[in-house]
Amino acid sequence: MKTTFTYTVLRYVHDIATGEFVNMGVALYAPEAKYVSAICNSRYGRLSKMFLEVNGENLRSLMRYIQARFEEHAAKLSSELALEKPKSVMEIAVSILPRDDSSLQWSVPNGGFTEDPAATLEQLYIRLVERYEQRAQLPSRNDDEVWRTYRKALETKQVLARLQPKRIVAKDYDHEFDHAWKNGVWNLFQPVSMDLLDADSILDKANRWLGRATNLKDSDEKFRLWMLIGEPRIEKLKPAYGKALNILNKMPVQKDFVTEQEAQKFSEQLADEMAKHPAAS
Repeated sequence: MKTTFTYTVLRYVHDIATGEFVNMGVALYAPEAKYVSAICNSRYGRLSKMFLEVNGENLRSLMRYIQARFEEHAAKLSSELALEKPKSVMEIAVSILPRDDSSLQWSVPNGGFTEDPAATLEQLYIRLVERYEQRAQLPSRNDDEVWRTYRKALETKQVLARLQPKRIVAKDYDHEFDHAWKNGVWNLFQPVSMDLLDADSILDKANRWLGRATNLKDSDEKFRLWMLIGEPRIEKLKPAYGKALNILNKMPVQKDFVTEQEAQKFSEQLADEMAKHPAAS
């Protein structure tokens, strides 16, 4: 059954006078389906090439903030906590990021009809944001692209709003994880793309994570690292992927590995665990 939706594009406007902008995300709202969500691009490589003075880390933090606020709105809608439904996506968008003279601006809203709001949001993001990213000649995916597979499964279980960034600090090293949930210990959900260009890149990435985990193991905070893996799609890279898993298994911390084929089952298990613990421990 088709339902109406409205959407708006989040733009980075470098110079209001010249009107130069780069699309950074898409937000979509389908009131009859009680659906609202956004996909924001936390990569700033293209911006840095176009506008040298971009503060990438600040922009990344702001993208995470916007994403998290939309997920909170989604939780309210689905749980009927919202006393009055917003009339359009702009009402939600400007409550999260108000109109002002800053570089991030919402576009004029558009809309239509859809049978699947989540799929429509994904299609809009690919068409309006991702297609303009510089793509490698060979197929590869970064961690953000792998996260979208898991995010889609987690969204159906309405647990995204419970996730938050968490920085683990150790004696000689610290690292911030974008998606974490505390239940006695910190559960750190890290998307890891092994769908890379060549075998060396896959093994190098596994070794980097082995080094990170080794340096974080003496943190005073207890944590469990969940590696949400994106497997290589090129058959000849599967042996390197097997070696990479062996390297990751050497990480001297509590850890679990999840593959994209297991994303739905993983999201169901996480939702069940969260239901047992309505408040963070």
